[in-house]
Amino acid sequence: MDFMKLEHYLRGPPSGDIVKGLAEIRLAVLHHGIPSNNDGISDLRIYIWLILLNAAPIKTDIYLDLVRQGPSPAYTKIRNDTFRTLATDPLFRRRVTENSLTRVLNAVAWKLHDAHEARVNGWQSPPTLPAPSLLRTGGSVTGSPEQSIRLSMSPGGRTSVTGTEGSEVGGQPGTEQPGYVQGMNVLAAPFLYAARSEAEAFVAFDTFLRRECPAYIRPSMDGVHRGLALVDRVLEVVEPKLAGYLHSKGLTAQIYGFASVTTLCACTPPLPEVLNLWDFLLAWGVHLNLLCIVAQLIIIKEQILQSSSPNQLLRALPPLQSQTIKMIVLSIVEKLPENLYQEIIRHAK
Repeated sequence: MDFMKLEHYLRGPPSGDIVKGLAEIRLAVLHHGIPSNNDGISDLRIYIWLILLNAAPIKTDIYLDLVRQGPSPAYTKIRNDTFRTLATDPLFRRRVTENSLTRVLNAVAWKLHDAHEARVNGWQSPPTLPAPSLLRTGGSVTGSPEQSIRLSMSPGGRTSVTGTEGSEVGGQPGTEQPGYVQGMNVLAAPFLYAARSEAEAFVAFDTFLRRECPAYIRPSMDGVHRGLALVDRVLEVVEPKLAGYLHSKGLTAQIYGFASVTTLCACTPPLPEVLNLWDFLLAWGVHLNLLCIVAQLIIIKEQILQSSSPNQLLRALPPLQSQTIKMIVLSIVEKLPENLYQEIIRHAK
């Protein structure tokens, strides 16, 4: 699909076939990306993200009511993080103020807190039945070898392109209370940079946290730790020599990959490349971020193998190359055993 026609899709697919329309948007993101200027600014990006997240618009007053509630229980933690969020990125600093970031994070913290209180006190309405899955299990994106990719979710998906059944915060009994955790400030940054208002950023970020990575925002961050272990396992499958060398140096993903997992690689500049990578992740599944981390290691494989102290290299990964990373991810997916790939899909839920 030509992205010149995408604005028509924002009003609904011309054929009225929503499933087909979503598939065409996802393919367009994979093949062409979302058009933007050199600073990563795009008139379309936030609206495409909202569609892919199935994030319904809200009245601005709903966001403002949360802001007017004042400091949330997590406010002190939030203020300790906001001033250093992408602190060295001039593009972000020029477009997003610390006050704006604080308000959005505090509003999300209040919503998570209020949702937990509602569940504890039995105020929450019964969950609605999930919509039929929009995505095939297995199958290929197109007939071309480099794009024959198992990028689908598990069966029973919601109307969200990326969400899966039972994946929202609090969807599983006995889970920890979700709340503000390390890395959420950096996760919020791309949404605020892409959005045209705080309310847009809020609804996208809130939906993203609840549906795509609820296990990342529980106190134990169990989804993050599962993800780190999976990075090690994927590397062993696709690059056993590199995995063995890092293991011999005592380097696991727990040491070098924590920030990249918790922030979906948003911690690695430049910001326009982060946005391009997120276009791909939101279209095809944020679980693929684990493979993006492996791809970054593969890009600098020879440097790592030739280094007597690879830890020095891995302290700060090279600037993101979103297109190269996506191509490597496409090849990695085809090499993974089905059971491992299913674990990757589920790890953040």
